[in-house]
Amino acid sequence: MAPRFSYSRWDGTQRGFDLDADLLFDQLTDELLYHGDVDAALRRMMQEGMRDADGNRLDGLRRMMERLREERQDRLERSNLGGVYDEIADELDDIVDEERHAIENALRDAEHSGDQRRADAARTTATDRNMRLDLMPDDLAGKVRELGSYDFESAEAQRRFEQMLDKLREQLMQQTVDQMSDGMQNMTPGDMQRMKDMMAALNEVLEKHQAGEDPGFDEFMDEFGDFFPENPDNVEELLEQMARRMAAMQAMLNSMTPEQRAQLQQLSDQLMEDMDLQWQMQQLGSNLQQMFPQMNWGQSYDFEGQDPMGMSQAMQAMADLGDLDQLEHLLQNATNPGALAEADMDRVRELLGDDAAASLERLSQLTKMLEESGLIENKEGRLELTPRGLRAIGSNALRDLFTSLRKEHVGQHEIHQTGQGHERTYQTKPYEFGDPFELDLHRTIRNAIRRTGHGTPVQLEPDDFEIERTEHLTRSSTVLMLDLSMSMPMRDNFLPAKKVAMALHHLISSQFPRDYLGLVGFSETARIITADQLPEASWDFVYGTNMHHGFTLARQLLAKQTGSKQIIMITDGEPTAHITPHGDVYFNYPPVRETVEATLREVVRCTRDQIRINTFVLDATSALEAFIEQMTELNGGRAFYTTNEALGDYVLVDFLEHRRRMTRRRAG
Repeated sequence: MAPRFSYSRWDGTQRGFDLDADLLFDQLTDELLYHGDVDAALRRMMQEGMRDADGNRLDGLRRMMERLREERQDRLERSNLGGVYDEIADELDDIVDEERHAIENALRDAEHSGDQRRADAARTTATDRNMRLDLMPDDLAGKVRELGSYDFESAEAQRRFEQMLDKLREQLMQQTVDQMSDGMQNMTPGDMQRMKDMMAALNEVLEKHQAGEDPGFDEFMDEFGDFFPENPDNVEELLEQMARRMAAMQAMLNSMTPEQRAQLQQLSDQLMEDMDLQWQMQQLGSNLQQMFPQMNWGQSYDFEGQDPMGMSQAMQAMADLGDLDQLEHLLQNATNPGALAEADMDRVRELLGDDAAASLERLSQLTKMLEESGLIENKEGRLELTPRGLRAIGSNALRDLFTSLRKEHVGQHEIHQTGQGHERTYQTKPYEFGDPFELDLHRTIRNAIRRTGHGTPVQLEPDDFEIERTEHLTRSSTVLMLDLSMSMPMRDNFLPAKKVAMALHHLISSQFPRDYLGLVGFSETARIITADQLPEASWDFVYGTNMHHGFTLARQLLAKQTGSKQIIMITDGEPTAHITPHGDVYFNYPPVRETVEATLREVVRCTRDQIRINTFVLDATSALEAFIEQMTELNGGRAFYTTNEALGDYVLVDFLEHRRRMTRRRAG
């Protein structure tokens, strides 16, 4: 069953979404490890969303776009555009009916007046007027044209007709400007001339802007700013507002039936009878279409509902649908959280509600939050982990793996033997001959005072000396060989393996700083990976599992180190590639004898150098098991056949057990 969500308007009682950078980074860890790229990980989090410390869900872009499409479909299924035509037609029919009623009343009054000449004249006038009304065209533009030259009997019908024309002109002009003053509703010839002057000046501003010249925006707004109550800050904002309105009007026309569209266009031409003004508006529309092609001027909508919309409702619906389309385009093309800040959050709140606006606003702040916390930084346009971020991602990986371990494996695995070394245990013992003279002055003086009683000076004797205990010092040198071949992500093994690598690196660097950890990735060839490169390491889009080259590099790294040496190899495939004596890469699947033998020769070299190889095998096949058994027999190391879910348990526990055995041997 699909998840269900409920949303409510903010009333002040709800808790806000509580998110900090550390919590965000915790949830980003797996994405960072898998993609090896901060930008890609943030894009993934943007899509899927996240949860805060209280478990509250912050919707991602995927869910937000689902809600956006649901909102758009709901509007289309609820309403229809027939009301635009019907509203005008019904108003005209009402005006005609009122006029006919007035004609009948006038004729009746004349016939009852007792004046025969008046009655005859009234009959003739009534016949002429009714004939003109009967012969009016069916189309809206024709009716408006005929009524415009018609001599009304009813003053009220004439007033309603003129008022309707003013309202339609106002609504049609709103596709360009949003002037809602009374003067707009009752345009005088002077008002019409000023409108034409504004349109001409606006086209000039647009053409200069496109040519890269100074458009004279401030001068334009000083003269015609009353046409634009939104008070745009610059020419780009002004033109974009106008383009949105004109695109909404065009979308309404595109969404009508051909008959409705033709009649409304004819009506528009009839109402905007001034040819100069029509030309200026057409010129403006053409320029704006060229300047803002992303407005999707050819967009149309399939309204299927039962609720008819009037002209103003339809234009508002088109503006809303256009804004929903623009928001969807923004969400689909956002490549980083910062791009979401371009959304008008107030408009998002109006269209999708408070929760969607809050989610979008928080998503837009992800990058800024991580940068301000010092976890990531922008280097030449690319987001990268900082040293603090590298430590945090390793710490998170280690914590996740230790959390999944059985209780008997959790902890620091301390040992009971103590002896000479430099790591303090913060415990003390009486000094014995041969001990390092790490004197605990506080306890030594206290012993002397206890022996002699109070008083100064305090006299010290050898039996008073107490020294600090220290742990045995052990050193382990490890190289982790990580399979980066294509089979690892295909079998969902890459992320668990890389998490183990990050966790092991953090464990050694924080708990065993004297130990050495080298990293080698191998696929068709092998390469050394530094600690800084590890978070970005990803699988290779090539075929081949070159263990031979990996063992060679690991052995070379360990040759420079001291202490107990081991290689930990994580793989899910057989050796299918090796380096030939000429330095070329040879690949073949299934493995050929030359590749297997070259790999085993390198295993023998590791064995001679006293390097133990412990292998953690994922998705083992019978052929892979046979090779691993042959390798462990030559080397004396161990093999662990496990799953990607339990890989971390096996590797970390084995490393700590290896560390403990070394300490015990040193203590013995």
